[in-house]
Amino acid sequence: MDPMKLYEQWLKDYADDPETVADLMAIKDDPKEIEDRFYRELEFGTAGMRGVLGAGTNRLNIYNVRRATRALAKYILTTPDGAQRGVAIAYDSRNKSDVFARETALVLANSGVKAFLFESLRPVPVLSFTVRHLNCIGGVVITASHNPRQYNGYKVYWSDGGQMPPESVKGITDRLPDTTDAESLPMDEKEALEKGLLTYIGKEVDDAYIAAIKKLSVNPELAREMGKTLKIVYTPLHGSGNIPVRRIFKEIGMENVYVVPEQELPDGNFPTVVVPNPEDPRAFKLALEMQQKLGADLCVGTDPDCDRVGIACMTDKGVRLLNGNQIGCILLHYILSQKKERGELPANAAAVTTIVSTEMARAIAEDYGCKLIKVLTGFKYIGEQIHIFETTGCNTFMFGFEESYGFLSGTDVRDKDGVNACMLIAEAASWYKKKYNKTLADAIDILYEKYGYYGDKVASFELPGKDGLEKMKHTMAALRENPPKEFAGEKVVAVRDYQTGIRTDCDGNTEILTLPKSNVMYFELENKAWVCVRPSGTEPKIKLYVNAVSKSAEKTQELLTAYADAAVRLLESL
Repeated sequence: MDPMKLYEQWLKDYADDPETVADLMAIKDDPKEIEDRFYRELEFGTAGMRGVLGAGTNRLNIYNVRRATRALAKYILTTPDGAQRGVAIAYDSRNKSDVFARETALVLANSGVKAFLFESLRPVPVLSFTVRHLNCIGGVVITASHNPRQYNGYKVYWSDGGQMPPESVKGITDRLPDTTDAESLPMDEKEALEKGLLTYIGKEVDDAYIAAIKKLSVNPELAREMGKTLKIVYTPLHGSGNIPVRRIFKEIGMENVYVVPEQELPDGNFPTVVVPNPEDPRAFKLALEMQQKLGADLCVGTDPDCDRVGIACMTDKGVRLLNGNQIGCILLHYILSQKKERGELPANAAAVTTIVSTEMARAIAEDYGCKLIKVLTGFKYIGEQIHIFETTGCNTFMFGFEESYGFLSGTDVRDKDGVNACMLIAEAASWYKKKYNKTLADAIDILYEKYGYYGDKVASFELPGKDGLEKMKHTMAALRENPPKEFAGEKVVAVRDYQTGIRTDCDGNTEILTLPKSNVMYFELENKAWVCVRPSGTEPKIKLYVNAVSKSAEKTQELLTAYADAAVRLLESL
């Protein structure tokens, strides 16, 4: 339908909703904004919905949340015992998160599906744990992770605690078009409670979750010993990590934890940061000031839903922030080395990471006789491997990570876990301080000396608006039709097209890729370097990943810059 007609229809349909009417009237003289809000329906993708808050079919609002929930309920009602097992619901600190979570619970209740709703905000990993702990059919968490403040999202999980698999997502998307506002209304809260269709949950589940995380401590004696001297600055970036992260630090013996006061309390406007993303150095400004003032060994930050973690360390040359690949490799090495030293490393040990994460993980894993498996981008694929390990007994899961600051060392949670990661980071920092009197910034240099100087670079091309999707499609199609033969003079020795599922080397030989189909192009270069291009699954952007390795930090940086510049020029030309 024409965006302007839809705009006018919304004004009529929601005339009794003053907030929606006011929002729509504020853009009545802005045809471009009206088009952007109504040119399509907000897509329900692999992990649910994510979008800018506001009125409109292409915005996240109470009506889209209700319809998505009703479609979810319809699907659940086709599954054995699904309605009785129910859905766990959590939310983070973003604007409207608590409202959307409550609406989700009451729409489910009105559909005859039990809802288990946290009474206050909780991290994503707690929701994943809760789905398994309460044996729910699924879960919903209201979050937009590390996106800018104007976003929120609706993320759906399934019975294994991982993000919803494609076949179940299809069960929702097939039902969404025929799901109306009229049939997506919430039940009265008091009625839902009386009928046993709504249950509020809290401390009992929190205690079980923390107990499960503490079992993942690799060297608890060391943590208690070094916790008396190790100084940690922590920032939850106005999000949901404040209580559980501080609790896990305290319970493993970290006595010197200092929280950034300006960023301690939940605030969906994230007033102290540009974006609440631990991948962004600007998010650490206040924490770094506090770290320097205190002379702290370590600075740790989690994003609003506490599934991502970033860290910074004091060095002789000032503060140094580590990226996701570096943190992942430090933790992988710490876990494997300590498990081996303690005689606890199983013969069938396996670690899992993604195709856009560093190959340094392979070098570390092989050094300890640990199998490394690479999966598509997205932590749900790491969760799938855990499920395979458990059902077949083929491997024992040791650790999983992705370059975008997501880490996990246990199996009670099936998504990246910032609380779990913070505990391991504190332990690893304790180990390096005791063994070498070094920080984690020194730790990655120690690993580089041993395994090679691996480096990585990530760039993003923002493609917002109606024509953004077309630009993404055109760019990826052009890459497939005419793949580059070289980057900065370095020959492309093979091209992996994960959409066709075929790897083709420079001689024309082909082999079938075993991973699921995905819109990703991956270019292998002669010297173990690679370039990968993929559209984001949650945002209107194309992401570019570049990795290189050499015998020195300077040479690796030189290679990275050359390959990245060449790749950027190629994408800009397309």
